[in-house]
Amino acid sequence: MQAQHYAVIDFETTGLSPAHGARPTEIAVVRVRSGQIVARVQSLMNPGVPIPWDIQQFTGITDAMVRRAPPVRVVMAEAVRFAGGDPIVAHNAAFDRKFWEHEASRLGGGASPFLCSLLLARRLVPGVANYKLATLVRALELPSAGRYHRALADAECTAHLFIRLQDEVRRVYGVEDCDCGLLEVMQRASRKQLGRCVERYLTTME
Repeated sequence: MQAQHYAVIDFETTGLSPAHGARPTEIAVVRVRSGQIVARVQSLMNPGVPIPWDIQQFTGITDAMVRRAPPVRVVMAEAVRFAGGDPIVAHNAAFDRKFWEHEASRLGGGASPFLCSLLLARRLVPGVANYKLATLVRALELPSAGRYHRALADAECTAHLFIRLQDEVRRVYGVEDCDCGLLEVMQRASRKQLGRCVERYLTTME
C-alpha cells in the first residue's frame, strides 16, 4: 500500500449506522497523489428515507435538496470507481467505514484498507483541546474552505490533515517512505509504542 496514493472520503447521512436503517445523503472523495490533492468528486444522493430534522439542522442538507438527487446506488457506484481501489482515509473512520462498506457491498464490491486521521492525530499531535476535525485544522493552521459537516469541505480538510500527519511521521521518525502499511500499524499502537512500532515495521520491510 503506497501512502502516496489514497482516497479521502466523507459522508453525510440520515443517522449513525446503516445497521439501524441510516443511509447516506452526500459523499465526497478526494484523491491524493504524492502529498497533493489531484482530483475530487462530490454529490448529494437521495437516501430514499426522510432526513431527521435535527440532522437537517446539523448538516444543512434538507429533504428538498436530496429529492431530485441521484439514488444512493448510482452515486456510490461512481464513488467506488473514483476511489480506484486505493486505501481509504477518513476522520473518525469507524463511522464512514460502516457506510462505505455497507453501500459498496450492495454493489458487489470488496472491502478496502481504511486509515483514520483521528486515531493517528491522537498519537502524533499532543496538546490539543480535542481531536475534532475543526479543532485540528485550527491548531495546525491547515487550509479550510466551506462549512464543516458538508462532505467536500470535510474531506478536503481531512486530506490536508493526513498529509501533515505523514510529514510528521517523516520528521519525527526519519521515515522516507511513509506508506499506508506503516500508518495502519501506527494507528493501532499507543503513543508510547510508536517508536518501537516504526522500528519493527521498517525491519520487516528490509
